[in-house]
Amino acid sequence: MSGTLVLVRHGQSDWNLKNLFTGWKNPELTELGVQEANTGGKALADYGVKFDIAFTSDLKRAQDTLTIILENLGQQGLETIKDQALNERDYGDLSGLNKDDARAKWGEEQVHIWRRSYDVPPPGGESLRDTGARVWPYYLTEILPRVLRGEKVLVAAHGNSLRSLVMVLDGLTKEQILGVNLATGVPMVYKLNADSTVASKEVLGDMSGAH
Repeated sequence: MSGTLVLVRHGQSDWNLKNLFTGWKNPELTELGVQEANTGGKALADYGVKFDIAFTSDLKRAQDTLTIILENLGQQGLETIKDQALNERDYGDLSGLNKDDARAKWGEEQVHIWRRSYDVPPPGGESLRDTGARVWPYYLTEILPRVLRGEKVLVAAHGNSLRSLVMVLDGLTKEQILGVNLATGVPMVYKLNADSTVASKEVLGDMSGAH
């Protein structure tokens, strides 16, 4: 039997709360974000999983979420690999802007296209397809082989870097992935078959908070 892959989006950050485009910027978790990470960690503890290794991005909000989850699991010393391949989508010129201000500057429709299209990047930034172009090779070379060896692997990352992975794992089209939002701090548990396809997927927690 192959191993287990768990994906968790970081808890709410200060810039999520302020409705700012975050991208590769490095805001802190909010109190709610810390609470979400604790809730996700407790859900994994209740599920009874112990990890062999963890992966996270180069950004503090994902790393802090991972730290909190591992504390809940009593696995504070777990080997952790940090790589910017797992970073959030780079929003380029939109980074740090309030989403309403961006709409005022470029128009509602254009900002919606940048946020929700599959392959149209904002100025100086990445589309979801561009994000996947760095996430997928990293997954195939660094993460998947460990899962196929039977290891239990935890990945704490971001809404868009994880959406690009979910797209592949769940076999979604580029149209279907546009409607997918990942809740903050909610673990998704994948069991993989030996051929790397998904045997089962379980979401640990209430998805009603997805945004």
